Amino acid sequence: MDTRGKIVALLVAAGSGTRAGGGLPKQYRTIAGKPMIGHAIEGLLHPRIAAVHVVIGQGQERQFADATRTYSLPEPTLGGSERHDSARRGLEAIAAQGGADIVLIHDAARPFLPSRVVDALIDGARGAGGAVPGLPVVDTLARSGDLLGDVVPRAGLIRVQTPQAFRFPAILAAHRAWKNGIATDDAQIARAAGIEVAVVEGDTMLEKLTYEADFVRAEERLAASLISRTGMGFDVHSFEAGSGVWMGGVLIPHGRKLKGHSDADVVLHAITDALLGAIGEGDIGQHFPPSDPQWRGAASSRFIEHARGLIAARGGRIDHVDATIICEAPKVGPHRETIRRSVAALLRLPPAGVSIKATTTERLGFTGRGEGIAAQAIATVRLPEEKS
Repeated sequence: MDTRGKIVALLVAAGSGTRAGGGLPKQYRTIAGKPMIGHAIEGLLHPRIAAVHVVIGQGQERQFADATRTYSLPEPTLGGSERHDSARRGLEAIAAQGGADIVLIHDAARPFLPSRVVDALIDGARGAGGAVPGLPVVDTLARSGDLLGDVVPRAGLIRVQTPQAFRFPAILAAHRAWKNGIATDDAQIARAAGIEVAVVEGDTMLEKLTYEADFVRAEERLAASLISRTGMGFDVHSFEAGSGVWMGGVLIPHGRKLKGHSDADVVLHAITDALLGAIGEGDIGQHFPPSDPQWRGAASSRFIEHARGLIAARGGRIDHVDATIICEAPKVGPHRETIRRSVAALLRLPPAGVSIKATTTERLGFTGRGEGIAAQAIATVRLPEEKS
C-alpha cells in the first residue's frame, strides 16, 4: 500500500484509573451525555485524518463497544502496563495495517480538540519531523516540600499537550528503540531518537481531565455552549376491552385498556415524539413502525429510552418535559406523582424535570364521550451548536 500523504490518528485510552470518580475508567465517564472517549474520537474525525485507531485497557472491550457504537473504527488494540507501552502497541497495529505518513498520538483524557490544532500539528510534523502543542507557563513555579522552596524561572518553559504529530516511520522506530524507562509523552521518545520536534500553539480546551473538579468544569463549559431546542408531541388511543391503562410507564387499574400495536402508553408516546421533534429526528412511527411485528405489545419505555439515547449520542441533554393527559377516566390525580417519577426515571431526570397534568374536554369530542385518551407533550432539549 502506498502510504505517502496518509495521515492517521492513534488515541491512547488504556487507562484504568478512577481518580475522577464515577466507579469506572475516566475515559468512559460521560460529559454532556457522551462518554469522554466519544468526545476525543470526534475531535480526531478531521478531514485530513484518514482513520482513528484506539488503544484500550485489558477488559474494557465491552465498555469500548458501548461507548463507540456510533463510529466506524478499526478493531481496538489492547494496551500495555504503561502509557508508552500502549502507544507502541497502537503504532505496531497501524504498521500491520499498512502504516502511514503522519501519525497524531492523542490521549483520551484531553477530549476537546480544536480543528486548528490538528492542522498546525500536521504541517509542523511535515516540516520538522514532529510537532507538539504547547502553552506558555503563566503561574509562578517553585520547588515544594513541607515548606515552599525556591522559585523556578519560568522563562522559556511551556506546558506540552497532546495530540503530538510525527512522521510515522520515525516515531515507530523511536518507540521500538526506547530503553529509558517510563516516558511521559511521545515527544520525549522522539527527541531521544534525534527527531526534531516543533512547537505549535496549544489551546486551553486541551486541558487534561483527571479529577472530579475537572469533569465539573468540563460540564459547565459545554453547557454554556448548548443551544436550546423545543419539540412537541401528540398521541391518541381508543379504548377496547381490558383491565388497565398504561400511562407514563405506570399501569392504572381501569375497566378497559387502550388499543395499540405496542402497550399503547399514550403519555410515553407523546413524550417520545416531543423528544424526537426537538432533535429533528422525525416521529415515533419512523423509528418503530406499527407494521413491524417485533413491536407488537412492546413496552413503550423502549421508545422513550431510544429517544433519550439519540439525544445523548449527540451530546445533548434533556432539561424538562411537560405532558398533559386528556381524558374523562380513569382519574389521573391519584396517580400523578407516580407517573411523574416513572417518567423522570426513564429520562434520567430529577422529578422536578417532569410535569404531568390532566384535563378533560368538558364532555366534548371523543375523549369527552369516553372513547379514548389523548396526550400532548412539550420537551426542552439542549444540543451542541451545529457547525455549517
